[in-house]
Amino acid sequence: MMIQDTVSETNKFRFVYLIKPRDFSNAGDASANVKAELQKYGIEPDVIRRVSIICFEAEMNIVLYTKGGKLIVEVDDQKVDILALDKGPGIEDIELVMTPGYSTAPEWALEYGFGAGMGLPNIKNNSDVFEIESEVGKGTVVHSIVYRRKNEVKGNN
Repeated sequence: MMIQDTVSETNKFRFVYLIKPRDFSNAGDASANVKAELQKYGIEPDVIRRVSIICFEAEMNIVLYTKGGKLIVEVDDQKVDILALDKGPGIEDIELVMTPGYSTAPEWALEYGFGAGMGLPNIKNNSDVFEIESEVGKGTVVHSIVYRRKNEVKGNN
């Protein structure tokens, strides 16, 4: 559910979505809405593709593993900034969960076809800048930036 849609005179747009845990009937709606909004504002197709992947993976991680969270997307002339915040169990070993194919998915998630262990690696691979912070018992923050100009310098991806 989108809770904020801000358009300013400085060509900066902000979209905030509340993501509910285990809400499979609406899972993917936020990322689909982000894609539609970016298309509406004429954002570059490659940027839209990468941002859509990042948002979908982050949204599904919130649905699958947490007690809920937010997906915040800010767009300006230089970049698309994506922040996924959750109230969840947190991640004990970030390096391990960044390993492609490693999954902590519960059995019920595997039955839905999720839990391939590619969510966070896909987010990182599609980001120009990728940061993740997590505290066990409190939650996780995933921050991604996708630059809109091809000549931007990649960050700590």
